[in-house]
Amino acid sequence: MNDLSPKVSAEKIESVLRKQTNWKNLWFYQKTVVLYQMTYIFTRRFLPAYGDRTVDQMVQAARSGKQNIVEGTADGVTSMELELKLLNVARSSIQELLEDYEDYLPAHRLTKWTPKHPRFDRMLAFCRQHNFLADYEPFFEKWTAEEMANIGISLCRMVDKMMMTYQKKKDEEFVTEGGIRERMTAARLGYRTNQRESIARLQQEVDSLKRENAMLKEKIKALGG
Repeated sequence: MNDLSPKVSAEKIESVLRKQTNWKNLWFYQKTVVLYQMTYIFTRRFLPAYGDRTVDQMVQAARSGKQNIVEGTADGVTSMELELKLLNVARSSIQELLEDYEDYLPAHRLTKWTPKHPRFDRMLAFCRQHNFLADYEPFFEKWTAEEMANIGISLCRMVDKMMMTYQKKKDEEFVTEGGIRERMTAARLGYRTNQRESIARLQQEVDSLKRENAMLKEKIKALGG
């Protein structure tokens, strides 16, 4: 017996929920993990244990950068607008951390490495090629304050640049896909469209069966005559 109930194809209906990004695969997230752990060690090694608010500020800024990427990508499943806001908070936190590292160097009469510095290119290449904590951790207790601060500056700048590119892509997605309300509307419209298509298809099948039935009746009538 044929099932005459309308069948809705899931593939044809716009999904309300967006596919969640795996933040652990994002290069800039991986670098923020390094920044958080490195900043914690940096403040412990080179800043006063008590009486310096910079310690908490730097650690919290590094943590905020990392955590808001996680929260933003998770919340992006239902709200791209919220995702963009949290990513912007993350980027602002990294910029704050960058400022602290840059302030530390002149305050302690240390050198900020520029492209003319003999170690600048090697440092930049290392930071570009390595994203994981395991690549940096062996050096946390060995690097000097100058080395650590300059690496922190490089990582902050790289994260900021990568996040700018990522946010631009998300902005474009928001324009084309819309937020949760637009996706809910699209899903409802998609469902109704599928219903109409299914009803039309079933009506065609019913009409075809009616014609076949009429032809059979004619044949039976002819044979009986």
